[in-house]
Amino acid sequence: MVNYRGLPKIRDSLSYIYAEHCIVEKEQQALKLVQQDGIVPIPIAGLSVLMLGPGTRITHDAVRISAENGLTILWSGEESVRMYAAGTGETRGASRLLQQARLWANEEDRLRIIVQMYRRRFPEPLPPGLTLQQIRGREGIRVRNAYAECSKKYNVAWNGRSYDRQGWHNSDPVNRALSVANSCLYGVCHAAIVSAGYSPAIGFIHTGKQLSFVYDVADMYKLETTVPASFEAVAENEADLEKRVRYKLRDFFKESRLLESIVSDLDELLRVPANEDTTLDNDGARPTEYWNPPLELERKVLCLS
Repeated sequence: MVNYRGLPKIRDSLSYIYAEHCIVEKEQQALKLVQQDGIVPIPIAGLSVLMLGPGTRITHDAVRISAENGLTILWSGEESVRMYAAGTGETRGASRLLQQARLWANEEDRLRIIVQMYRRRFPEPLPPGLTLQQIRGREGIRVRNAYAECSKKYNVAWNGRSYDRQGWHNSDPVNRALSVANSCLYGVCHAAIVSAGYSPAIGFIHTGKQLSFVYDVADMYKLETTVPASFEAVAENEADLEKRVRYKLRDFFKESRLLESIVSDLDELLRVPANEDTTLDNDGARPTEYWNPPLELERKVLCLS
């Protein structure tokens, strides 16, 4: 039986590796990428995300050992711009997901979480008593100022966030760089969310998509990671832009210790108890108890039915 608590914590892991046009196979207790120009070994125990782009194949053994080591596999589009599917995370318990669902289902709690998520984005405390729309207005100003400051700092022209989903190369370089960088950030946030046992679909600010919570979480870190990395990459040159953005962002994630922050930030935000029950992680096949409703509720429902 796999003891998931014996694996490296996600905050101690590397961020991600993107691969395309290769075969992913198991190599002893690790993975290897088989390409035309050689073989690249991957030490999966300390890795968070493996992003598989076009032209990749992966063996059954490779998927199995990845799951056993808590490595989240993402199947993505070219240059990691879109994500199509993902594997499972490290935990087998549902306590965090249930807490997330409880807070989401209560309108008062949900609004409180939304306001706190916005407030976390500001380096300075916001005045008390601001409405949600007022906070969103301040957030819009903060984001525009951040883009303008990066444009001035790196001497890169900025005409607003805009890109053509049907024509990738119709967008200007900085918008293409931002799209690639954000996609990488989504992958890392998705891995942290799933590994911790939260649901990527139950978003508080965003809603209606399977990745709504991923977008919520990623928005808390964009201005410190993807935005400066994108402008810096474009300022250097436009050759191999997408590849260089991914490499640069990987360094930004490491320097900012992003993975160390995400899970602890979410646990604090969603008020997860510190003494979390890890029984199911120690024994992933252990059956759980049935839910028993209060007797008054049971009688009420039975009378109505």
